[in-house]
Amino acid sequence: MPPDTAEDSLPTPTFQGRLKLESFMFNAGATADGPRRSSRLSTAPPSAPTTLAVPSPAPRATTRSPSKRKALLPVDDASNNGDAPSPSSSSTPTTTTQSPSRSRSSSKRPRQTSSYAPPSTYAHLPTLPDAIAPNLLILFIGLNPGIQTARTGHAYAHPTNLFWRLLFSSGITPRLCSPTEDRQMPAQYALGLTNIVSRPSRNGAELSKAEMDDGVAVLEEKVRRWRPEVVCVVGKSIWESLWRVRHGGRAIRAAEFRYGWQEEGENMGLVKGEEACGVPGEEGREEGVVYSPDWKGARIFVASSTSGLAATLKPKEKEEIWKELGDWAVKRRVERAAAAAAAAPTVE
Repeated sequence: MPPDTAEDSLPTPTFQGRLKLESFMFNAGATADGPRRSSRLSTAPPSAPTTLAVPSPAPRATTRSPSKRKALLPVDDASNNGDAPSPSSSSTPTTTTQSPSRSRSSSKRPRQTSSYAPPSTYAHLPTLPDAIAPNLLILFIGLNPGIQTARTGHAYAHPTNLFWRLLFSSGITPRLCSPTEDRQMPAQYALGLTNIVSRPSRNGAELSKAEMDDGVAVLEEKVRRWRPEVVCVVGKSIWESLWRVRHGGRAIRAAEFRYGWQEEGENMGLVKGEEACGVPGEEGREEGVVYSPDWKGARIFVASSTSGLAATLKPKEKEEIWKELGDWAVKRRVERAAAAAAAAPTVE
C-alpha cells in the first residue's frame, strides 16, 4: 500500500470546530439576499452586464472657414472686347462643390483681356503703309496693325492669323501667299490692303470706337480716289463703325447685320458729278485713262475676322463666308482677262 499523505494524516473536523469557523468569516456588506459584492457595483442589478457609455463624435462641419473659402470668378470667353474681373473686385466670396481637378483649375488667376490703350503705348512701333494701286479687284480693310505686323512691317503677319490661308482656300489667290508679299498683291492679283485705324495695338479692345469712327472718312476718301471694284471689310467691328457713321451714330441691329454682300445703297466711295475730283496722272489715277465724273462706288462685302483671337465663328463657317467672295473673284478675273484680250490690238 502507498504511504499516507499529509492530508490523510489530519484529524477529522468535529461539529464544534465547524461552528467556531463562523467567527472568522467576513460579514461586512453581506446580506440575506445574496453574496457580498463590491460597493462599486452595488448600483447595478446583479444580472445586468456592465456597459460603458461612449460619447458619439460631434458632426463634421460641412462648410469651410471664411479664411479658407475661395471665390470663383467668371472667366472671360474668347472674346477680347471686355475685361474679366480682378480678384479684388469680388465682394462676396462663394463656394461650390466640385471635383479635385476643377478645384485646382479654379484656384488659378482668371484670364483677363486688355482694355483701351492710348496711342502713346505703342508709339515706338511703326505704322503699316497701305498696299493700294489703281484698278483693284478687291480692297481689303482690316482693323489695325497688330504687334507682330508692326514689328515685321507686313500685313497679317501673326502666325495664328488666317488671312493668307483664307485667301488661298477661297480662291481669291491661286496659291498660298506669304505676309512678306503684301506689297506685291496689287500688281500680282489686283488686291489692295489698308486699315480703318493706322496705329498698332495688341488687339481690338485697345482701340476706342471714336478713333474707329474717325477712320471712316479716311476710308471713304481712299475708295473714292482709287475706285476698287469691291471693298472687303475684314471683321464685324469694322462694319459696325461704318454703319454708325453712315446712319447718324445709330448702332446696327442684330436683324440688320449679315456677312457677305451688302445692299447697293451701302456702296462705298460714291462719286457724283459735282463731287468728282482729280485728273489723270494724280495719285490713284492712271495715265491715259478717262475717269467718269459719276461713280456708283465700290460694292461692300463683309467677311469674318481672320484674327486668331476671334472665336465667335468656327473655321468651317469662316471658310464658307470667304468662299462666296472667292467665287466672285475667280469669275471676275475670267471676265477681265476676256475683256483685255478683246481690247488688245490684232497683229497682222
